[in-house]
Amino acid sequence: MEVCLFLIGAHGRTSSLDIPALRHAANAIDGLRRLIVHESIEAHVDPRIAANPDSPPCVLQWYFDDLTALEAALRPAGAVQDALYAASLATVDAHAFSQQVMAVRALAPPQIVSAGDAAQRCTCLVAYEGPAEDFSAWLTHYLDHHPPLMLQLPALRELEIYTRVDSRSGLPFAQANAMQRNKVVFDDPAALARALASPVRDAMRRDFHALPAYGGATPHYAMRSFYGNLASH
Repeated sequence: MEVCLFLIGAHGRTSSLDIPALRHAANAIDGLRRLIVHESIEAHVDPRIAANPDSPPCVLQWYFDDLTALEAALRPAGAVQDALYAASLATVDAHAFSQQVMAVRALAPPQIVSAGDAAQRCTCLVAYEGPAEDFSAWLTHYLDHHPPLMLQLPALRELEIYTRVDSRSGLPFAQANAMQRNKVVFDDPAALARALASPVRDAMRRDFHALPAYGGATPHYAMRSFYGNLASH
């Protein structure tokens, strides 16, 4: 199963990213298949959830085919850390990001024949921090009921569900421990806003309130997402 490293920028602590430099350096990382850079959108696009003043300024997603390749890239002073330095982040301290490795479940939206290639899109990232009273029951309900609704969101381009993976890392950042994450992707903020205002979202909120008991927050972040092809290796 594909695995993804999330690097989540801390509010007020992360410097601007040199995205081309980051992508260029990422080409040298063995086993890295995709790198997506998300940057916060100031406009509030979700009419049902209050704006979060502590939204991360950026989130980096590093996709690998397997955990072995990812852990190799996360060695102390290893390939991922070198790529961050190349992106003008040499002075970033240990509090600038949090990190979490997760398994990826990708689901194809049925109403879109081909998403096509795009250099930039708009994403809503969601984290379920947990814990759940019964995680297996919680995840079973979520996977059985929530993605079928999410796939009905108008103009949806991508849907991914993430669950925790225990792994080792030499990066200096604190470990995040969300029990689950998801993301929905659209062409632009206007398309995301329309989807979040649609009747499908009402059905999603009803299912959200039917989830088995769990604790923790459920932050939602609207992000501008930058894609770029990496050289195959």
